[in-house]
Amino acid sequence: MTPSNLEVLAYEQSPIGAICLRRRELLSMPGTIVTEITVDQHLLMSSHHTASERALARRALERHGGDAGLSVMVGGLGLGYTAREALRSTAVEHVDTIELLPQVIDWVRNGLVPLSDALNSDSRFGVIEADIYALLAAPPERKYDLILIDVDHAPDEPLAETNAFFYTEAGLECAKKHLTPGGLLGVWSYAPSSPFSAALRRVFPHGDVEPISFDNDLTGESETNWLFLALND
Repeated sequence: MTPSNLEVLAYEQSPIGAICLRRRELLSMPGTIVTEITVDQHLLMSSHHTASERALARRALERHGGDAGLSVMVGGLGLGYTAREALRSTAVEHVDTIELLPQVIDWVRNGLVPLSDALNSDSRFGVIEADIYALLAAPPERKYDLILIDVDHAPDEPLAETNAFFYTEAGLECAKKHLTPGGLLGVWSYAPSSPFSAALRRVFPHGDVEPISFDNDLTGESETNWLFLALND
């Protein structure tokens, strides 16, 4: 039986498992409604805590420093918080969001997620149905000022085995070719990764890891996610 505080908006099979879009009221915070995506009943993302997803775009734009005409590629649409944060900047001319799952694209287009209206009404926002990792492994058709990746849990915990190549030195060399000179690669992770950090610094002249901490009001504890940021030559 579905709990009375939970509404299933969509439930579909996908290449990464059974994906579910749901809306629920937090029992610990009556009146607070959140939208969540789960994969095989495991929570993947929530509209309740989005600080680190938004920080990925904000910190990347700050580090890049460009003030006009920026082209941005976002790997992973999800609930749209990284793309939306990038679009808040007047320096951004266009955001191409690469999403593997057509179901997730439809959720946004059909108004099922909180940011649907904001994204769909912005002419700078575009969505491409594709595998971000396959795209970055191939020769570039165009180059971007910023490439922001928020797909896997962490470099050491990819959602699919085929994603692992991106986190290697060879994979980063391929991805680097998709950046403009002075462009920036940003990667979100829920955990640090020494092997990925080392590979990043071997490929890019300027690679840093930034912790993003926030108070998790559901657990009463501070939580830390990680941003890997690297500037191209």
